[in-house]
Amino acid sequence: MDMYGFYTGQCFDAYEFLGAHAHNGGVTFRTFAPDASGICLMYGKDYKEVPMNRAYDGNFYEVTVADAKEMTEYEYRIYKKDGSYTDHCDPYGFGMELRPDHRSIVRSLSEHSFGDTKWMKQRTNFSEKPLNIYELHMGSWHTKKGEDKNWYRYDEIAEPLIAHLLESGYNFVEFMPLSEHPCDESWGYQNTGFFAPSSRYGTGAQLMKLIDQLHQAGIGAILDYVPVHFAVDDYGLTKYDGSFLYEYPSNDVGVSEWGSCNFMHSRGEVRSFLQSCANYWLKEYHFDGLRMDAISRIIYWNGDENRGVNGNGVEFLKFMNNGLKQINPNCLLMAEDSTSYPNVTRPTDQGGLGFDYKWDMGWMHDTLEYFQMDPQYRTENYHKLTFSMMYYWNERYLLPFSHDEVVHGKATILQKMNGAYEEKFPQGRALYLYMMIHPGKKLNFMGNEIGQLREWDEKRQQDWEILEYPLHDSFYHYMSELNQIYEKNPSLSEWDYREEGFQWLDCHQEERCIYAIERRGKNGRVLAVFNFSNEVQEEYSVAIPGAKAKDVKLLLNSDWQRFSGSTEEGKDEYAAEDETLTVTLAPFSGMLFSA
Repeated sequence: MDMYGFYTGQCFDAYEFLGAHAHNGGVTFRTFAPDASGICLMYGKDYKEVPMNRAYDGNFYEVTVADAKEMTEYEYRIYKKDGSYTDHCDPYGFGMELRPDHRSIVRSLSEHSFGDTKWMKQRTNFSEKPLNIYELHMGSWHTKKGEDKNWYRYDEIAEPLIAHLLESGYNFVEFMPLSEHPCDESWGYQNTGFFAPSSRYGTGAQLMKLIDQLHQAGIGAILDYVPVHFAVDDYGLTKYDGSFLYEYPSNDVGVSEWGSCNFMHSRGEVRSFLQSCANYWLKEYHFDGLRMDAISRIIYWNGDENRGVNGNGVEFLKFMNNGLKQINPNCLLMAEDSTSYPNVTRPTDQGGLGFDYKWDMGWMHDTLEYFQMDPQYRTENYHKLTFSMMYYWNERYLLPFSHDEVVHGKATILQKMNGAYEEKFPQGRALYLYMMIHPGKKLNFMGNEIGQLREWDEKRQQDWEILEYPLHDSFYHYMSELNQIYEKNPSLSEWDYREEGFQWLDCHQEERCIYAIERRGKNGRVLAVFNFSNEVQEEYSVAIPGAKAKDVKLLLNSDWQRFSGSTEEGKDEYAAEDETLTVTLAPFSGMLFSA
């Protein structure tokens, strides 16, 4: 490790030096704790105590233990200047015990041999390809029955997960945070072991095997990464060496809205820690990308625009993203950011933050608010669905219906649809067709694809039994077919970020709540016509410049009977004349055409 780079925040490989590393002579343990008065290594089941030596420039501690080996449990007893001590897990530890136990575990990074060379060489940033992400919480997608600890291991879940993703039409899976965390209810967003895959689901080698199998099946993998804050548990990073080493000394900026400690991004050693961690998941585990949580809290002080831009935070993001791209070509970097801070997805050499994609939180909120309305109010709120295209070209956006939209009293996506039970399904089908034709990459949280009607609970698996009911089964098959169309039709994705790839064919049917959208690609185009009112809209005509009647083909009607709609397939009411399409639209429906 380059010491100067470590101190100045330029390091991306600190984990190769710090932490516990097994070799023929035992295990060498190293930790950075400049303010500690002394450190003892506590290792093994009987808690053997070995004093560690000050090393290098005096800010590090190191010891080699001959009888330690892989799978050995350990922690650091760190003495403060007043003589008191706190036992801490290893900030750079590659494994940890299952909560409530919290010691680190010696693990190797070479236990799995990857077989995904072809995938890694052909990897792209998908800017001109379909990117359809299935967001998943590892512990509550499927669980085992009849067991106290009922989580599937990383390697156990691979086969059923791959089968579901392929059948459902998703080409990427995004895992909510897998780094170690003490509290199930935090969903992984309050970490104690940033380099340790959660022991709830197995070992690092088993996680590597899962990613490897996904790649060999043609499916990409993204990890949710938390570079903003960390858990307050005293065995973690909090006052690690007795000083404010990782966090701010002032509660005014040091405590997050979630009660956790904010990283001090102005400190070089902290930057090196976070950059090395991000690189670790990409390089060692072959994740294809990182979705970075709560980026607004790095851009602005505590995420509050009124408090101004945190210049050190912005520079940290630029440097980290640029370095990750150089080390891991074509990795995907995604920002969860609801602010209007400019150039989030512009390359760093052009003054941007260097993310590939930004979550479009505005589109998500406006769209769901619209569909929650009683249809009689949609006329006056008609342009909630057109507003997104007023700002869309400012960034490269991704459209998310994530875990955050199906918890905390918000209701699930399908529950949000206005009206009684039966009315929710046609609106849900139309909603997702609208999502697919809208520019931007896609993300959908697990359970949304089956029309889940119970808010997500991290302690329970999804309600897969509802697929026994025809409405849910047909909804799932609709979602699967829609996803397959998205993946196979380049016009829906290859010009996502070029203005000639989109146009409103009609966005002034306020009274009828009709919208018409065209998408173009290099060699074709598609269009969709929507009726978001609760009445049949007969003989609606829309101009399709340059189209010929013989080229217009119906690809999907969200109201087909096989999706539990009212329209018999093959008897859809539409007619195409040169440059004009005339349709009759069922209530809460959409029709997708190639043209």
